[in-house]
Amino acid sequence: MDDHGWLDQLRRFRSSKDEFLGNDSHSPLGPVQRRTFKGLSYYRPDPRYRFEVELEPDAPQELRMPRTGGDEVVYTRVGTFTLGLPAGAVRLAAYDAGHEGELFLPFRDATSNKETYGAGRYLEAQALGDGRYLVDLNFAYHPFCYFNEAWTCPIPPFENHLKVPIEAGERLP
Repeated sequence: MDDHGWLDQLRRFRSSKDEFLGNDSHSPLGPVQRRTFKGLSYYRPDPRYRFEVELEPDAPQELRMPRTGGDEVVYTRVGTFTLGLPAGAVRLAAYDAGHEGELFLPFRDATSNKETYGAGRYLEAQALGDGRYLVDLNFAYHPFCYFNEAWTCPIPPFENHLKVPIEAGERLP
């Protein structure tokens, strides 16, 4: 996809999320919050955080991931991605969350608890075929438990706590 198509897709994604949070009755925002909601804050789109990479597969391994509500959820760890970020190369573990064509990438980074939600952010890697995935950190987002503590969300595992900043995707207002 060319830069123009990519930016249009990113703008539509962000606009759709703002529309959902501000207007949908299933939004994690309460009615009063929805009335005053003006949209999310984001880092500027940056193609340096967009990767088409191969999954480095591992033998599938079940992992019990704690959630913010104190319970756990089980994911299957299927491999890792190596990404050459502006601040240095990192490895992110990828999990099968049961959505065909996607892998779940929960992570914390050096922006967590400063510029982004302290518990971390999420991203879905999109299958491109032949073991390759689109990992576009410009689509990284805060889980719904950030907006409403009645929601419970998986806490990113320690192996996905990155020492470098990921200045892409959603950020705090």
